[in-house]
Amino acid sequence: MIFIVMALGAAAAEAQEELKKEEVMEMAKAADAYVRHLRGFLHEYPELSGQEVETSEFILGELEQLGLEVTKVRGTGLYAVLDTRRPGKTIGLRADIDALPIPENPLNLKQPKLHVSRRRGVSHACGHDGHTAILLGAARVLSGLKDRLSGRFVFIFEEGEETGSGIEAMIEALRPLGIDAFYGNHLRSSIPSGKIFIRQGAIMAGTGKVEIDILGRGGHASRPDLSVNPVFAAANILTGLSIAWNNQRDLTKTVTLGITQIQGSDIYNVIPNQAFIGGTIRFFDPSEGLRCYDIIAQVASNIAAAHNCTARFGPSHGIFLPPVVNDPSLASFARQAIEELLPGSVIDGEEHIWYAAESFTRYSELAPALFVFPGILNDSLGSGAEHHNDRFDIDEDALLPALAAMIWFAAKL
Repeated sequence: MIFIVMALGAAAAEAQEELKKEEVMEMAKAADAYVRHLRGFLHEYPELSGQEVETSEFILGELEQLGLEVTKVRGTGLYAVLDTRRPGKTIGLRADIDALPIPENPLNLKQPKLHVSRRRGVSHACGHDGHTAILLGAARVLSGLKDRLSGRFVFIFEEGEETGSGIEAMIEALRPLGIDAFYGNHLRSSIPSGKIFIRQGAIMAGTGKVEIDILGRGGHASRPDLSVNPVFAAANILTGLSIAWNNQRDLTKTVTLGITQIQGSDIYNVIPNQAFIGGTIRFFDPSEGLRCYDIIAQVASNIAAAHNCTARFGPSHGIFLPPVVNDPSLASFARQAIEELLPGSVIDGEEHIWYAAESFTRYSELAPALFVFPGILNDSLGSGAEHHNDRFDIDEDALLPALAAMIWFAAKL
């Protein structure tokens, strides 16, 4: 029995040693046209979070052509397993598949885009089309290398990252698989094309919603004294929060407050029964994030009471995603491996830490996880527009290094 296990281990090690970085790069280059084609198709036919029915079916078809075992997850998410039938780690590779309710501008920052959404009011203005194409390309290359690899590879296509609609079902579906490590990437418009940001620790913010209803008593605008106007209370709460944010929270720990909604009556001459305040906070220290919610509650409740109103907090008020925190060992391993494959590509600087939030953080509940940012900024092309902007565009030359990095990381690990 010991001899058999040792022999299997030696065979797996031999298979890994035979796979050279030059071969991986050649296979990635061979798949580049395929990845670009996928990205173009997905970009032109985007679907909103939780509605990615055609996208999911398209992905399913591509995976089945590779002979992979595909499992559908509740909703539109799915995953596929490549099992080499040799002992080794199980590596989860993840992409998100949803688009945004943003009408697309056919121009990027400098010129017409290569691909434009054909669906009015919906566009891939964040790069998820690129993520999906990269992962399908990785599945294709790793499937071609199956006889020279060990362990298992799980290709994860997550529904509704923008709204969080698919992450819970995906986590529960993956839990029984015993995944040893997760890897994901997010194309980044502020990082030069060809560079890949890899850093240990917190690299994306945690987030929570602000939902406050201010309850008063409505009436005719001509006699405000006969009503209890929640609009004035809401306005004063916003002023109070801005002051408290500068004076009550720990200024050494970054927490941003983004108030995006204040709503009262729909009619100019009607005092409403209630007003609404909505927004978000972003944080990197979970304890400070929680403390800031205490500040919000105290300020809102006390100022509402001073106006004879009541503050009521909505069902989604509070933290719903922790920060994305990269595992130190995986980050170190990836930096070394990817720099070996793509010399000069790996960068690490605090200026690239992102205040956006990501459901990828939830995969850390199952195993150590690593999230990297391949850059897509190309000034000559005009691909530097911010994410969630109608001029957002991808430099497709950035897809190849992102693809190669994912393949090499998974194969080496």
